[in-house]
Order: sequence, then structure tokens, then C-alpha cells
Amino acid sequence: MSDQRPAQRPAPSPSPGPPGLYGRPRFEVSTSYRRWASVLLWLAIAVASLTAVAFVASIVLLVKADADVDNAAYGYLAIFLWFGIAAAIPVLLALGIPAVVMTRRVRQQKRLGHDALLRGPDVGEQ
Repeated sequence: MSDQRPAQRPAPSPSPGPPGLYGRPRFEVSTSYRRWASVLLWLAIAVASLTAVAFVASIVLLVKADADVDNAAYGYLAIFLWFGIAAAIPVLLALGIPAVVMTRRVRQQKRLGHDALLRGPDVGEQ
């Protein structure tokens, strides 16, 4: 055993909600948070649409390469597109998952009636 005393832990801060129960922490959405949620969502949509177009193009290139031996280079282009699709999937996940979570929080904040925080100060109130 050591002669050291155990570390003192700070008292937990009071959380919103009934006493004695753990309540959900307050999360207030700022204007920049809402803007970044929108940007990430649209970037994820753009990457997903480019991935879908690349997949369709690769299928077309494979069909064209299979139709004639002289067009075999199209098959290599299709494989090149598949590598692009494989590289785009982690990017799509990295953009899409945070965008969905952030957008959900923004909508939850609107539903709870905290729109004044989202809109910012009115011009007439200044």
C-alpha cells in the first residue's frame, strides 16, 4: 500500500432536471453550428451523387468493353472508377455521419422552441 491519500474529486455540478436524477445536458445551437451542419450535409450529398454517377459510368464502361475486344481499355477505366468509389466511401462517411447528427440537433433545438438562439438578434432589438 502506498502512503499517498486518494485524489479528491470535485463535487458534481448540478445538472438540469429533477433533483437526484440525471438530466440531459443543455445543448444550445449557434448560428455557425447550424451553418456547418448545412455545409457538411450538402458536401455529403455532393460526394454521394458523384459516387453514384461514377458507379453508373463504370457499369456503362464495362458493358462497352465487353461488347468488343478493341474497346478493352474501357474496362481499365471502369476499374479506375471503382478505386475512386472505394476512396470516396470513407470521405462520404466522414461527412455524412456528423452532418446527420448536427442536423438532428438543430431540428431538435427548433422543436424545443429555442428558435431565438438560431435566428440571432433582430435588427429592431439593437
